[in-house]
Amino acid sequence: MRASGSMFGLAYGDALGAPTEFLPVAEITSRFGALGPDGPSGTPWRVTDDTQMGLAVAEGLVEVVGDVSPERLAPVWTRRFVQWAHSPDNDRAPGMTCLRACGGLAEGVPWVEATQAGSKGCGANMRVTPVGLVPGLPDDVRAGAAQLQAALTHGHPTGLAASELTAFAVWWLADGLAPSALPAALRDHARAQRTTYHGDWLGALWQRPGTSSPEEFIARGWDECLTALDRLDAALRSPDRDADPCLATGEGWIAEEALATSLLCFLLFPDDPVAALRRGAVTSGDSDSIACLAGAYAGAHHGMPAWPAHWRTTIEYADRLTHVSTTWD
Repeated sequence: MRASGSMFGLAYGDALGAPTEFLPVAEITSRFGALGPDGPSGTPWRVTDDTQMGLAVAEGLVEVVGDVSPERLAPVWTRRFVQWAHSPDNDRAPGMTCLRACGGLAEGVPWVEATQAGSKGCGANMRVTPVGLVPGLPDDVRAGAAQLQAALTHGHPTGLAASELTAFAVWWLADGLAPSALPAALRDHARAQRTTYHGDWLGALWQRPGTSSPEEFIARGWDECLTALDRLDAALRSPDRDADPCLATGEGWIAEEALATSLLCFLLFPDDPVAALRRGAVTSGDSDSIACLAGAYAGAHHGMPAWPAHWRTTIEYADRLTHVSTTWD
């Protein structure tokens, strides 16, 4: 039940981190104790736009069944993102980049024009987990789909690269990769893909002033992700479970920092999934996005047994999470 563990882990981390987002660590620990929030609060246990958009990506993938192609997915994800933007449940401090892009999509603007070209906000990769959970995808299809779901709203090459790395981290962990091997695997992947532009998925997205080729465009994103992985490696050489992870790898508001800091939270506690979530929630940065990605990694590695059983009965959207997860388990 690796897919269930990952999707529910995403939602649990999101819900744990939601009340601590925008707060300094001192205030978080004053309100919630040294280890931060410890479980469900409220009925239902509310998530944020991170889980809502993750479900939009997941349900789009379920809708297309075996036809994971840009021609099929782009209109499906466009429709589902616009539905999310217009939903009355979209009241969880959604990111302005997503809202602006969805506004253009709703008006029928082609996504290559509607996307926010300069944004590499973490909204690009907070929702990509489902792409890592679909079984049987060729690597180039998984990579293209991961980048496309980011590109619909976030057109910066670093958002594309970070999303691909996030999806592959989830896929590799669900496939049995040891957590200790993950940073090196991600670095090797980034280096191997540095000049690979998925033109069949991204079209003319690369065409920007001052950019001479698609290879130059995408290499910028991979290089920024490699720098973030350097910071992750440095943090893991002298691991400190008690320090704010954001001090080592960034606050997570941008894609490459969300990738690195969520990985740090998971890798500090590879055998204690709940502790990884709580560490993500007790951060000075984008706590819900950091914790949701840490939960996606931990759940992919451990499966559904990673999480307290009673959490499943309280989390918001449990029925939808169950539906998409059981499709892939």
